[in-house]
Amino acid sequence: MLAYILKRLLLMVPTLLGVLLLTFVVIQFVPGGPVEQMVAQLQGRDSGGEGAAATGAGYRGRQGVDAARIAEIKEFYGFDKPAHERFIQMLGQFSRFDLGKSFFYPKDVWQLVKEKLPVSISLGLWTFFLSYVISIPLGIAKAVRAGSRFDTFTSLLVLVGYAIPGFVLGVALLVIFGGQLQWFPLRGLTSSNWEALSWGAKVTDYLWHITLPVTASVLGSFAVTTMLTKNAFLEEIRKQYVLTARAKGLEERRVLWKHVFRNALIPLVTGFPAAFIGAFFAGSLLIETLFSLDGLGLLSYESVIRRDYPVVLGTLYLFTLIGLVTKLISDLCYVWVDPRVKFD
Repeated sequence: MLAYILKRLLLMVPTLLGVLLLTFVVIQFVPGGPVEQMVAQLQGRDSGGEGAAATGAGYRGRQGVDAARIAEIKEFYGFDKPAHERFIQMLGQFSRFDLGKSFFYPKDVWQLVKEKLPVSISLGLWTFFLSYVISIPLGIAKAVRAGSRFDTFTSLLVLVGYAIPGFVLGVALLVIFGGQLQWFPLRGLTSSNWEALSWGAKVTDYLWHITLPVTASVLGSFAVTTMLTKNAFLEEIRKQYVLTARAKGLEERRVLWKHVFRNALIPLVTGFPAAFIGAFFAGSLLIETLFSLDGLGLLSYESVIRRDYPVVLGTLYLFTLIGLVTKLISDLCYVWVDPRVKFD
């Protein structure tokens, strides 16, 4: 077991290097970087320059930027060094878990991640919790009643919900419950007077705000977990040891919960680490944008659009590392849940 864990840890190094190298190379060929944006602003080609031209004051669109000024801008953003030197320097920083500083925010990347993380945690954890709490009992009920009207009806509902994109459902929820009925707020996780509320009122206000985003996010998660649970239980119910247990006169409830339940939940339990950790970092960009939730999903999108390379590479490194470690933990859970599994 220790040898297997050591091998997996060593394999993480080239995987991380490959992901970072590929992204870094792509970045070198993407136009509109921070240097180009700054030069464009100095030349008056941005919206501010156009506004100045419209008022007839301070337009410098026909004036170039001298080479010395461009050199200063490159040095400020760290582009005065060759690409390979910048890549090696970045790897050295990442090895110390120094993710660098944002080009457009006066903050470190770590600080930005910490600020945006609570929003993504709120959305992700509720989605994870509700998906498993509802889907697993529903999947078991469908397996026990396989082929019945209940099974057919719930399958139809689950698949229809899975077919509806989360952002489409979010728009519908906003229009109906936020706009027409005005039962829920249209944006944010808390009200403007949240700090002045009592503890109980804060909890109520938070749940009031999170209801619509979580509903839009969780509906699509039901189908996969529900059908996986159902199929796993059906497979176990049809095995020989279940028939033997029933032939010995054991109660159906005892057979189901003591024998079938443990074996059928193996694929679900081993997926818990990835799903749980993913709840912290897998913020939905469309849901966060739609409900004005300033989380990690929106941060990642804005950093790509604005060419904020330290944020792009720093968050990519952090998320990739967490994903690799989580995958290792998920594989180790197989041994914990099912001792028959041997990695050697």
